[in-house]
Amino acid sequence: MKPVLILGGSGQAGSGAAALLRRWHPALPLTIAGRNLDRAQRVADELGTATAVTIDLQRSDLGLPSGDGYAAVVATVWDSHLHGLRFAQDRGLPYLSISSGLHEIAPEVVASAQRASAAPVVVASHFCAGVLVPATVSLAKEFERIDIVRIGALLDESDVGGPAGLADLERWAAASPAGLVRRDGVFGWVSGPDADVTVTSADGTVVPGQRIGILDVPSLALATGAPNVTFDFAVGESAGRRRGEGPSLEVRIDLEGVGAGGAQLSRTHYLVHPEGQRPLTALGLALSVERLLGLRGEPVSPGIHTPEALLDPAYVADRLTEVGAELVSS
Repeated sequence: MKPVLILGGSGQAGSGAAALLRRWHPALPLTIAGRNLDRAQRVADELGTATAVTIDLQRSDLGLPSGDGYAAVVATVWDSHLHGLRFAQDRGLPYLSISSGLHEIAPEVVASAQRASAAPVVVASHFCAGVLVPATVSLAKEFERIDIVRIGALLDESDVGGPAGLADLERWAAASPAGLVRRDGVFGWVSGPDADVTVTSADGTVVPGQRIGILDVPSLALATGAPNVTFDFAVGESAGRRRGEGPSLEVRIDLEGVGAGGAQLSRTHYLVHPEGQRPLTALGLALSVERLLGLRGEPVSPGIHTPEALLDPAYVADRLTEVGAELVSS
């Protein structure tokens, strides 16, 4: 099999996803691509069955030798010129990206739609690379009908990721200060005081936050059928760090609707990882890559896809437990 080309593979998300893929599929070849060859080589050496290359995302050929072949292209850094996508389409390779803000996916979607038969494209610029949506869908199975989905994510201020992750957050905040919501079945925007919210940490601490525009909102709304969906985001001190441990990731998931027999039902769960956001982002990436390559299930057909359309919620829940995440009911 040809290697999976991971753009930004020496960064936190890329190297974490590569490590999971290596654990699940020891013989799968990987190519770790980055701007710093020494750093990429160190990651490749630790993985085994991996090579390292340098890339230039401002070049249409990514600065790669013309003879090299790949099984898929995974962009864990912002593909600002869409050269990674075009590279994949020109070669009929599956493509996955995670760093486009909600306001930035339009060119990506149009480019994918214009050549829909060229390659499968997974738009996964969700929170933690899309792992939260199927996890929520799994939790929603006890409902006959979902009326409200409220997400409150708390990211520790010391866990915003590496330079690429920090640049993404700053770029998204500057370009799209409004939050996307679904109210009574209609998608719309909130800004200013209407976007100011609080997020309740797993230990009950309340942290100021913002209602944000993120792909999880339409994905959750359309996957669950909920007419009311919000996603609130806060950066501050996590419960893990308040306990004197490392920075944790905490995502509060509130579901309201109708249960069996027509009774009103509400549930609150927390998705928590004691090591922060990196393991879950890596998991989201690895799950989609595994599915794209047909390493679990059939290979994905050409066209535009989202993670929740490809991933089995029960399987995602099992993998979450495997990487150390915990779903806690409160």
